[in-house]
Amino acid sequence: MICAGIDAGSRTIKVVLIDTESKRIIAKDIIDQGIEQSTLALELFENTLSKSGLKKQDVSFVVATGYGRNAIDFADTTITEITCHGVGVHHLVPDAMTIIDIGGQDSKLLRLDENGKVRDFVMNDRCAAGTGRFLEIVAQRLNVELDSIGKMAAKSKSPSPISSMCVVFAETEITGLLACGASRDDIAAGVQASIATRIAGMAGRRVMAPIVFTGGVALVPEMDNALKSALGHEITISPDPQTTGAFGAAILAARKLNGEHK
Repeated sequence: MICAGIDAGSRTIKVVLIDTESKRIIAKDIIDQGIEQSTLALELFENTLSKSGLKKQDVSFVVATGYGRNAIDFADTTITEITCHGVGVHHLVPDAMTIIDIGGQDSKLLRLDENGKVRDFVMNDRCAAGTGRFLEIVAQRLNVELDSIGKMAAKSKSPSPISSMCVVFAETEITGLLACGASRDDIAAGVQASIATRIAGMAGRRVMAPIVFTGGVALVPEMDNALKSALGHEITISPDPQTTGAFGAAILAARKLNGEHK
């Protein structure tokens, strides 16, 4: 049998199809988020099925998660992204103890117990600082593509300090740095360090390793190294970090189908 997980995030929608027994991923896909979330999610779902030679009736259970999960009206149930990311990461990296999830509009730090269950979490969803949106704004200000931010940071010799914790003031600070002759490479490295420092502040004094990095920002080069420097631990990037939540949702769909409650 086949189950599906749909992660309606703030910036993108992801779908993952898995085989219920083996938990093997059959297909997955991603599109940009939009106003008509349910329509977009349904089109993505149906297109993913079609590419695999499948139909909607071949899918036994669908779980929706993420920012817009309640708009996915064809899902059988909804589960929070906290739980889905915990399940997805634990399946992919069974010994993970801490998860850092940085998406387009929020960032989260999850602590897991020895069985892979979420013990507690901290979330920043009130300010763009520390999220993918901050990196997007910086890329626009520096007139480069988002993917270039990490490449620029890697070339930095002296990262520029970004002290503002508000993205609006940070943007003003970046304008001032450019006016004073700071290099774009040093500014990019400083921004990554600023985001990592904010995550470290969320984590507090005690962080349990192994630490797994997931979410769209995990795809930005050098962001894992910035977190490593701020937290003092090695960082493992989750396999295909953008779809970790959808994968966890699909696993939970399989559990629901089998009558499991965990």
